[in-house]
Amino acid sequence: MSKSLRDHTYDAAVRLLSPLEQLVARTSLVSTEPFLDPREFAWTRPLEENWQTIRAEMNAVLVHCDDLPAFHENSFDVAATSDERRRAFFFCGYGVRSEANRARCPETAALLDRVSGLVTAMFAILPPGERVPPRRGLWNGVLRYHLGLRVADPRRCGIQVGGLTRHWHEGESLLFDDSYRHRAWNDSESARVVLFLDVLRPCRFPGSWVNHAFVGAASRPPFVTDAGRKHRAWERGLAAQVGNPN
Repeated sequence: MSKSLRDHTYDAAVRLLSPLEQLVARTSLVSTEPFLDPREFAWTRPLEENWQTIRAEMNAVLVHCDDLPAFHENSFDVAATSDERRRAFFFCGYGVRSEANRARCPETAALLDRVSGLVTAMFAILPPGERVPPRRGLWNGVLRYHLGLRVADPRRCGIQVGGLTRHWHEGESLLFDDSYRHRAWNDSESARVVLFLDVLRPCRFPGSWVNHAFVGAASRPPFVTDAGRKHRAWERGLAAQVGNPN
């Protein structure tokens, strides 16, 4: 199957950014392997210690799961696939912040405020039988974090990054570099839900400067503005159905 113009543009961007990614990798203060040890990041422990509190708030909002926006509408990721079955409950991303959703999940929001270098945060839902095709993220200066909140059968839910396979477990963290080629699957009979974060990779200068500059520039393109507009429209729709959060 031939590539779309969007795919060709994405591939070109990856090639252009390669020298900058190499600089970020050379100046990284943490591992540059596909999976990282979450214990290297102090903010992961409070999330794990409070995962049941986070899950309780997640359960309350996922009553409206069918009304949630599709994942790709909230991911702020130019490589995200347009799959309408994957859903997300959004907190923040690349300068856009949902105060209404934070108010619906105040304990989760308070924990997110303690995460150093937070770029994106949401509850991400992978439906049963769903498979995310192989892809790679655009930029290695942002690391991806998952905290397992609802994983009915870890043996049948997994993610492969850079050829290495891991499985989600409730209350446990996964931290990885999505600039490696990766894919995910949920072959169980229940939805898999994680707290999904993107965080800045810690780097020394000049990689730290390049990293902040890239993420700042990524906050301004039209797709970010459009995602924020769509999310605000969804917030108004939810408020009309169930009322505003207290």
